[in-house]
Amino acid sequence: MTMPNFLIIGAAKAGTTALYHYLQQHPQIYMSPHKEPRFFALVGEEINFQGPGDKTRFRFVTDIDSYRALFDGVSDQIAIGEASPWYLYVPQAGERIKHHLPKVKLIAILRDPVARAYSNFIHALREGLEPLEDFAQAMAAEEERINQNWSYRWHYKQKGFYYGQLKHYFDLFDREQIKVYLYDDFITDPISLLKDIHRFLGVDDNFVPDLSHKHNVSGIPRSHLLDQFLIRDTRLRRVLTPLLPSKTLREQLTNKLMKLNLRPKPSLEAEVRERFRQEYREDILKLQDLIQRDLSKWLVGSNQ
Repeated sequence: MTMPNFLIIGAAKAGTTALYHYLQQHPQIYMSPHKEPRFFALVGEEINFQGPGDKTRFRFVTDIDSYRALFDGVSDQIAIGEASPWYLYVPQAGERIKHHLPKVKLIAILRDPVARAYSNFIHALREGLEPLEDFAQAMAAEEERINQNWSYRWHYKQKGFYYGQLKHYFDLFDREQIKVYLYDDFITDPISLLKDIHRFLGVDDNFVPDLSHKHNVSGIPRSHLLDQFLIRDTRLRRVLTPLLPSKTLREQLTNKLMKLNLRPKPSLEAEVRERFRQEYREDILKLQDLIQRDLSKWLVGSNQ
């Protein structure tokens, strides 16, 4: 039975959704139709997450047969993959991947950890799930939330300590199996980054996907009800299908409506940003030695 030969392992809120959709366009690449099965993060575990929306907003795949079924649609594609950003963060995931897929290729995209945490917070606010409207307060509440078994989506701060997470994978797998990219590179030159990934996966690197659609656009909805209707309610799809038979046109209209409903993302106060940046400083310095990339920009910081 077919299993993936590459995985996008994270980090969350670092462009993995966009990367999933761009790779999905390549005729030689098959991506799991369920973007985030989170199989290797949760397989064999009794799931009892207690955070807001944890029981209703996630679809988990926790048994091997259901996971394999995600790849039943594979035909002649060369690269077969899925994207579950929890894999980078959840310690057990690496060993489970090694056990099931010892020769798998792994892709990670890393983002300035403060900007990543803030984006994670804004996303939860957008979904109407984050009970605290102040980022610093939400970060301060993280330890208590972890103790109360809120899911990994709420680990805003901890998910940004990339050094230990990534070193764990380097200890388990040959370096040739792992590609690490930076979110800044993905934003500034996505075509070059995608070409490199295509070469890494052994597919035609001359293929250029349509990058016009922006995925997971940040912002706070003016109306949470409308936002959730546009994202999850199937009634709009049923109305639009006879009028716009093209799935692409339906998605473009829905995305345009979603953007019109968004208020600009509030900026993060410089004092708060700098406070958390200092907490990440040592980890960033170790990480840049591990991946041999200059991360000085993260030490100065921005609100990207």
